[in-house]
Amino acid sequence: MANIYTYRPKDYIMKKLVLILFVALLSFGTYAQNIQTHYDMGKDRGYLTTTVEMFRPDKTGNTFFFIDFDYGVGDVEGVSLAYFEIARCFKLGKSPFSWHGEYNGGFGQWKAGDLGGAYQINDAWLTGLDYSWNAADFSRGFSVKTLFKTIRGKNDASFQLTGVWYLNFAKGKMSFTGFADFWKEDNVFGTETTDFVFLAEPQLWYNFNKNFSAGGEVEIASNFAGQKGFKVCPTVALKYTF
Repeated sequence: MANIYTYRPKDYIMKKLVLILFVALLSFGTYAQNIQTHYDMGKDRGYLTTTVEMFRPDKTGNTFFFIDFDYGVGDVEGVSLAYFEIARCFKLGKSPFSWHGEYNGGFGQWKAGDLGGAYQINDAWLTGLDYSWNAADFSRGFSVKTLFKTIRGKNDASFQLTGVWYLNFAKGKMSFTGFADFWKEDNVFGTETTDFVFLAEPQLWYNFNKNFSAGGEVEIASNFAGQKGFKVCPTVALKYTF
């Protein structure tokens, strides 16, 4: 996720944030399966993130999306980042393979004292093959994706490798879920350039019942979100599943 910084008037920023918030709440009320609230304990972080997440299988494949909001980064009061991903898989016959299509994008705002502005997260489009496996009782499963990726204004022809997993154990009281992405993206950090990005977010949850969970995740990243090199950022979180 790379940033293109574009300065915008404050009223424009807030109108866009309100619009995305409205769309998120509409989606949440109609389709969402869970909402998570994370407190990020990473170095120089210390802010809240909410995630609305939905996964829905059907006869022809499955649909997944999530919407992230960060709050109070730097001197920003309220929403400081809005990010959206949506993906659709279509089954290829009775095989474990699917065709995968995906869109990613978002924007944010920053403030430091009297200075501030807005930035865009480059739109990205992905397509490729997905291989999925699930246990008969759906207590565990994984998918592996090999994708062609286009990043607006940066990389017309790139790639991404993605792994997604879930594991329910301890009679359903514990869940271990997450994803890992590795992709090609040209980023500039001062006088240095990098070619590849890695991001993984394993999550561990204790399920009090079918609705409430407590746990957290660890963001493990390299050359991601304006940070050169390797960085680890843990969170503590609550989740409500619908």
